[in-house]
Amino acid sequence: MKVIVFSLTGNCKRFIDMCKIPEEDVIDLWEIDYDVDFDYILITPTIGFGKVPEDVERFLEKNNKHLKGVVGSGNKNWGNRFAKAADTISEQYEVPLLMKIELHGNTKDLIKFKKIYLESVKNGKI
Repeated sequence: MKVIVFSLTGNCKRFIDMCKIPEEDVIDLWEIDYDVDFDYILITPTIGFGKVPEDVERFLEKNNKHLKGVVGSGNKNWGNRFAKAADTISEQYEVPLLMKIELHGNTKDLIKFKKIYLESVKNGKI
């Protein structure tokens, strides 16, 4: 299972770096200029008032077939719009919302995501 990360301010990238996922399994969304033919988990921030970033929307329009789950990053100051992009993606593409993290996450978030990732690698699914 690969992990595709989109990071505007560095929070999502910092989170995945701290998770210590094997480097070969982590791909920056900006580096993808091809059709994705492998299963992946998407990590994305929320922008504006709860929107999915445009780059993520464009990517998913072409590459949603292998999307297996989504993790959202945001700021809890936004209340019910906290990490709302992940809710939107989960609903639109009918994939699990795996978790939400505030900014770059905390130790508990790192442990939880690492467990999700390891289970997906072991079982080939989430």
